[in-house]
Amino acid sequence: MISSTGELNEFASRLRQAAWVGLDTEADSLHAYPEKLCLLQVAIPGEAVLIDPLADIHLEPLWSALDDREIIFHAADYDLRLLFQGHHFRPTAIFDTMWAARLLGEPKFGLNDCLTRFLGVTLEKGAQKANWGRRPLTERMVEYALNDVRYLFELSEAMRVQLVENGRVEWHRQSCARLIQECSKAHDVDLDGVWRIKGHDKLDPLGLAILRELWHWREKDAVRTNKPPFFILRHESLSEIAADAAERNSVRGLKLPYYLTPRRRHGVIEAVERGLSVPSTDRPVHVRVRSRRMIKRELDRVEELRVIRDRRAGELGIDPTLAASKSTLYALARNDPGAWDELLPWQRAVLEST
Repeated sequence: MISSTGELNEFASRLRQAAWVGLDTEADSLHAYPEKLCLLQVAIPGEAVLIDPLADIHLEPLWSALDDREIIFHAADYDLRLLFQGHHFRPTAIFDTMWAARLLGEPKFGLNDCLTRFLGVTLEKGAQKANWGRRPLTERMVEYALNDVRYLFELSEAMRVQLVENGRVEWHRQSCARLIQECSKAHDVDLDGVWRIKGHDKLDPLGLAILRELWHWREKDAVRTNKPPFFILRHESLSEIAADAAERNSVRGLKLPYYLTPRRRHGVIEAVERGLSVPSTDRPVHVRVRSRRMIKRELDRVEELRVIRDRRAGELGIDPTLAASKSTLYALARNDPGAWDELLPWQRAVLEST
């Protein structure tokens, strides 16, 4: 595993000369908070390596070598967000084998499904939930990680042939470009919405004030202990505690999960007390989504678009939602500003067919 800047510089030199490159990432979202990039898997002709971003290493040689390259991924969404948010890396172009499979009409598009379908290769997938922040990696983890990139080039080449045969190369290029764009946006946190978790809609303003305090306490405790928030208390538990406390209007007799440590029990009680002390004028209220009832003409247009979408998708052998989701059909029928512009050119062509 590459764990020094010197080793990475040597590999980056080979990468710059490589005819193709495949990439995958592993993070620790199931084991740490906030999550972080724990491993990079990179394949080039004749070589597949692991790069350790947790070591004392500067990754800039890698990002520089990957500039202006088409990078092969499978299901790039998570990888692109992780690389952009943590390292500000945005690729110029990608070839996403999952999107290729979907645009070719494959009903199953996981990596193993695609490898079996196009290459006759089946991988062992037992390390999916492993803790990638641990060191050293086990032999099984190393093998699993390398397998995620070993076959990406062969898979992409087999898929390119079929994309060409089906006239969908441009569809795929547009979809991959949109994916890069969507995954390379600054992550803005809605401070008034982030704590409105499952169950909040059943709470009164006092319950909402308590829930808000509980959510912020859990966030701080998750960072303090480097544990995912769900490990500390589930969303449902926060909402249940808030409802119970609001009904009692007190912390007395509050039912708390038995597994909470004394420190966490104390933290929960303090959070509830803060919520109870919020003046009625400062308590949050439910956010009402303003929407109007669609008129018959618009509903008829939705059905007309759905029929066109489903017919054309059936002829093309693809999932109809690839062309347009249900919410997109409603937006188009209402003539929402920019609704048609949000569609990719190939999607517009499908919906405009007669």
